[in-house]
Amino acid sequence: MNTSTPLQTSQPSLPSTPYYLLDEAAIIANMQIIARLCELSGAKALLALKCFATWGVFDVMQPYLHGTTSSSLNEVRLGYETFGHNMEANHEDKKETHAYSVAYSTDEIDEVLSYADKIIFNSISQLNAFKEQAAAKNIPVGLRLNPKTSNSSFIIADPARPFSRLGEHDKDKIKAVLADITGVMIHNNCENDSFEAFSASLADIEDRFGEVLAQLDWVSLGGGIHFIAPDYPLEKLASRLKGFSEKYGVQIYLEPGEASIHGAGSLVTTVLDTMHNEKNLVVVDASIEAHMLDLLIYRESAPIAAINEEEINILPIDTASAADMADNTLIYGRSCLAGDIFGEYDLPSNLQIGDTIAFGNAAGYTMVKKNWFNGVNMPAIVIRRLDGTIEVQREFDYQDYKASLS
Repeated sequence: MNTSTPLQTSQPSLPSTPYYLLDEAAIIANMQIIARLCELSGAKALLALKCFATWGVFDVMQPYLHGTTSSSLNEVRLGYETFGHNMEANHEDKKETHAYSVAYSTDEIDEVLSYADKIIFNSISQLNAFKEQAAAKNIPVGLRLNPKTSNSSFIIADPARPFSRLGEHDKDKIKAVLADITGVMIHNNCENDSFEAFSASLADIEDRFGEVLAQLDWVSLGGGIHFIAPDYPLEKLASRLKGFSEKYGVQIYLEPGEASIHGAGSLVTTVLDTMHNEKNLVVVDASIEAHMLDLLIYRESAPIAAINEEEINILPIDTASAADMADNTLIYGRSCLAGDIFGEYDLPSNLQIGDTIAFGNAAGYTMVKKNWFNGVNMPAIVIRRLDGTIEVQREFDYQDYKASLS
């Protein structure tokens, strides 16, 4: 969860806080694991732009990934324009651009198809509505399959939740449209770090949909597989994927989002105020609702990566079990939301006004969700390049805030 090298807040090139700091060396470490998995399994890996779309670091990711996958018109266009799609068609490094959306509108489908190498429809209804346009442009078509089982600890992120709209589950209905598709996408994992759970889930999919899989050219198994964990049995996963691919004669695609940038980003903040109300209270110049929204949605705390340039491995503690710990520190964001809380921490010493705090894991499902709630300053985007130099990729100001409204 920590950044790979200590923060260098005295470096004059750094902007005022708050800012997101991306570390290319940490990204490369994840990329190498992904590349190894692809090498061993024969799978292809596509960056999931719904999780991470900061294209300022795409140049170091491109050599390791096979392209991008998207969830909207804007994302598929971004992937097309920034991830090397325009290389020569016969070039061995040409990247793929996959398009998916829960629902496309009639007035955007032609533009989506102009960027896509493959398009995946969420439902048979959408497939029937737009398959002719895809066929006219010779774009391979896929369909999202929902096995009605999943590995997810969060109901809000569970694709197999009751009454789910995410994909088709009726095998007979899917078989009826096999002539219109060349592959399927199955995304039913969320932060799943258990190979055994993944393998059992895949076995269930094979049992239920094996005759469908055998008639396809490709299968995307989506993302949410935490195979970059230090103790994850990568070789077992690779063998399982390779066996699946050979059994059904399909090209496997993986869509690593969080796995691509885990531990590679932090949100750097400054303490603006301290108070005491039975416990130590601290206010920083960022906001969890505006800048790390996923943590608020999932009711999780932000890990601390560094304090005052020193890396520190402090995990958020369980507030329920720490209710009587008066020395704990609650770190708040500066918005007016009462629950704008980064977390409760048992710190080695009290924080002071002016101290710097870097919150870890601030890349995936974080930068793509940043917003202007309360008009709080938008964090700049800063990149630590492979050679250690710092580059300010983008800063935001009042005009950006104003332009986001009307």
